[in-house]
Amino acid sequence: MQSFLVSAGLVALAEMGDKTQLLSFLLAARLRKPWSIIAGILVATLLNHTLAGVLGSLLAGWIPRTALIWTTGLAFIVFGLWTLHPDSIGDDLKLRKGSAFATTLIAFFMAEMGDKTQFATIALAARFQAPFQVVLGTTAGMLLADVPAVWLGDKLSDRVPIRAVRIVAALLFIAMGTVTLLSLTADRS
Repeated sequence: MQSFLVSAGLVALAEMGDKTQLLSFLLAARLRKPWSIIAGILVATLLNHTLAGVLGSLLAGWIPRTALIWTTGLAFIVFGLWTLHPDSIGDDLKLRKGSAFATTLIAFFMAEMGDKTQFATIALAARFQAPFQVVLGTTAGMLLADVPAVWLGDKLSDRVPIRAVRIVAALLFIAMGTVTLLSLTADRS
């Protein structure tokens, strides 16, 4: 349960102001089909994060424990610093005519490739060695951040202190990295 809750919380906070949350606002404004957009977000996130969770689980089996702890601990710290940098979506984003579900599925899957939440899912799956719970947690975190963006759009963005949320998320990632690295000293004691 801890892996689910930590994964959901970290990703929900890290998503605030992330490019996929911005994409949620954009898709909601242009396509105006909230249920199809939410379904597309869910399926795209499950697919993307399942790949990341499997990769994280495999890496945990291939990389020696000490190297894995160093890698995941430092990765969490990097994610914390990365979270402080605001994302943006270019104005040149073109949406083709088609179903809102398919458009969202493709756009979200591609936007998550190489995104911090995808890398966080890899690191969390490696750290907890519970890929199923991590994928469910990161997917829940993504939905916690993006579904309100679909429903409330610009009204929400004016009321949520994105900078403060970004700082809290960064501090949590850095704390997670620090705790992970400190586990090395606990192992040696």
